[in-house]
Amino acid sequence: MKIHIIGCSGSGKSYLARHLSENYQIPHFDLDDLQWDNHAGQYGIKMPKEKRSALLQGILQRNDWIIEGVYYKWVQKSFQDADIIYILEISPLIYKFRILRRFLKRKLGLEKGKRETLRSVLGLIRWTDEFQKIDMPRIQEILMPYEQKVQYLRSKKDINNLL
Repeated sequence: MKIHIIGCSGSGKSYLARHLSENYQIPHFDLDDLQWDNHAGQYGIKMPKEKRSALLQGILQRNDWIIEGVYYKWVQKSFQDADIIYILEISPLIYKFRILRRFLKRKLGLEKGKRETLRSVLGLIRWTDEFQKIDMPRIQEILMPYEQKVQYLRSKKDINNLL
């Protein structure tokens, strides 16, 4: 099984991927780990494109995978190879709440993650609003040739029914 999950920040991509991975014993890959160099000395350093492409190709060669992330321009081969593509489209109020909640959990040490600042989180919320307005329609257009394997999840209830 090859599953691609795409949606904005705070939409529940990681939650869904983690649960599908556990339920089906399929490895889960977060595209942030390919986009960003997590071993760089500072936050926000991009992975070199050649290395990112090689890492993605390695994942796509596997028999089973779950890929999740917001990226679409450099992962189109994964759309082609996927058996199913889940698009998470949720309310702006929900994704904003989740982004802020995640930030607070990380600040309090209740959750592992990137070292974000309040300023970077507010920037992420602005970026996510733009993503929903500009990028999501582009993604839907790119995925038109694969519409038979695209499924929209628009609420926590949709995700729970899937799981």
